[in-house]
Amino acid sequence: MSVFRALRQVTASSSRAVTRPVARSGPLRLATVQLAPRASMTVARAFSVSAHRFSEGSTDVVLSQKLAEELKYEKEAIADAPGEPEFLKTFKEQGLWEIQDLIGNDEVTLVRKFGNETIRMMFSIADIQSAEEEPEYEHEEGEGGEDQPLHSYPIRASFSITKGNGKGSINIDTMCQEGSFIIDNMSYYPDAQLGTELTAEADWKRRGLYIGPQFDTLDVSVQEEIEKWVQERGINENLATFVPEYSEYKEQKEYVRWLDNVKNFMDA
Repeated sequence: MSVFRALRQVTASSSRAVTRPVARSGPLRLATVQLAPRASMTVARAFSVSAHRFSEGSTDVVLSQKLAEELKYEKEAIADAPGEPEFLKTFKEQGLWEIQDLIGNDEVTLVRKFGNETIRMMFSIADIQSAEEEPEYEHEEGEGGEDQPLHSYPIRASFSITKGNGKGSINIDTMCQEGSFIIDNMSYYPDAQLGTELTAEADWKRRGLYIGPQFDTLDVSVQEEIEKWVQERGINENLATFVPEYSEYKEQKEYVRWLDNVKNFMDA
């Protein structure tokens, strides 16, 4: 959930008026007068159209109103924001990673070349929603009164590294948190396609393979050299800072899109 939505929850109960339809005091009568005024016929016709427009549900109109209020609030909150945030412009200008982001998907892929290697990174904005469900006391000030980093929640990120002139792939599972990548494990797949293919069949085959030891059980000197090897390929603090920023940016866009789609469905 975005910062805007968090602010909305704090202020909604005290400052936002709730709009509810006024219940009718009696049944609608249209046939008691032979020549009814034209205005009355217009009202009756409008009511008939509204009933068909909002299907058969008695809650459709109120739900549509609530969605419209939420959508209006979110759009107003970002109305003054630039079309593309500064952090994203800076990241693109560096020219290291290509962003592959499909509208409606919760996963984001970054791809880059390093010599004869192709490095692919994947992370999901769903981890933001999971982090926001944690109790508030876990996000209080730390010892000594120091504030927690702006993006202290963890986001899972996986990397696959393949070589154009060789077989196999190296896959690295990490946790992106507080401006760094924490390596969980590093696995090797003799079949590069198996190591990079995103299908249920490939995932099933990978489950039966040895994925290597837990990273923190390796000899310290081996850990250090792997970390240097990874950082040389651009998997560093700069990238670890970008991931949560882009996750929040994408989550906000997807949320507004979701509100709009659901409201349009209710109104159809």
